[in-house]
Amino acid sequence: MKLTTTPKQDGFFFPAEFEPVREVWLAWPERRDNWRDNAKPAQRTFAKVANAIADVVPVSVAVSSAQYEKARAMLDRSVKLVEMAFNDSWMRDIGPTVVVNAKGDRRGVSWQFNAWGGEFNGLYDDWSDDDNVAAAVCDVMGIDHYRAPFVLEGGAIHTDGEGTLYTTEECLLSPGRNPSLSKAEIETKLSEYLGIEKVVWLPKGLFNDETDGHVDNLIHVVAPLKWY
Repeated sequence: MKLTTTPKQDGFFFPAEFEPVREVWLAWPERRDNWRDNAKPAQRTFAKVANAIADVVPVSVAVSSAQYEKARAMLDRSVKLVEMAFNDSWMRDIGPTVVVNAKGDRRGVSWQFNAWGGEFNGLYDDWSDDDNVAAAVCDVMGIDHYRAPFVLEGGAIHTDGEGTLYTTEECLLSPGRNPSLSKAEIETKLSEYLGIEKVVWLPKGLFNDETDGHVDNLIHVVAPLKWY
């Protein structure tokens, strides 16, 4: 169900990257313009990754109807396949950000998605299916979700789970994301939808990165930050 409140209002927050996970979602690659050799090498790699993860936690893979049988043949039987429409396979960016409360209840955040830059510098013209993936995943998971009123991708943010968020100015302040929002306004929205208290802004991401400098290409938070 789509909620009309915000995570912060409801006592939900963005947990740390290093917290144990209950399940993992991937999306099956098939775009010929993004993946070489009709995506066959990518599919072999995705299958190996999914099968390895499935040894530890449950795995679900979103797949188009056209690729369903192929994916089923390459994935272990323990991997759950879910037919779903999407434009490309970057589930970290198009899927929901899961927030939790003190009791461990889960809800999802569906960010607006525009292919990493929309008409300004997006990677493809039609991202309408990708924009619906987060809500669809939440429905399959059986959790409620919030629809955030601004553009963001999962790879653009990291947190220590204790109120600090890490991101890059290059990405979140890109003209292709939210040109009508100031830096302070973006911080306010991040606080409302992730329950964070402080944003650490890194100036830039990797040089010439097609995501405009996602922070997950630079750092991974592996433990709470301790000040001495």
